[in-house]
Amino acid sequence: MFDKKNNNTLNEEQNANDVFRPAKGSAKVVIGHGVSITGEIKKADEVQIDGEADVTMKTDNIVIGNTGNCKGNIETHNADIWGNFDGDLKASGTLTIQEEGVATGTIEYQKMQIKLGGKLSGDIKMSEKIQSIKTEKKQTDNNVSLQSSIRKE
Repeated sequence: MFDKKNNNTLNEEQNANDVFRPAKGSAKVVIGHGVSITGEIKKADEVQIDGEADVTMKTDNIVIGNTGNCKGNIETHNADIWGNFDGDLKASGTLTIQEEGVATGTIEYQKMQIKLGGKLSGDIKMSEKIQSIKTEKKQTDNNVSLQSSIRKE
């Protein structure tokens, strides 16, 4: 009876330490060097592209490796570009373009970091932070009518 528990505990520890297996509950996609993919990626937490990809996706984090060549329409929280990207990119968190990274197209970001040597071109837009509802409510709680605020101007 105790031996079975010890064996199960040992197997669980081995699985937890296996670096090639993602953690339970994570949804990671890796497109390796030399691999080419076209299509849509859905419900991925993290995507790493080291090959060629023409994709549409929504993800939490995307990494385009230095051998990666990606084009398409991407919505993400964080983007880290080491290789090439061309298309529509919306980063609600941080967009990082590394030393040899190239990003072209329609790009919208919240925060951006470009390392020395990184390239960015196209229609670039910084998105504003969304105001919290509480802030908007405080502004309207002054009970000032629209007509009286217009008269003040």
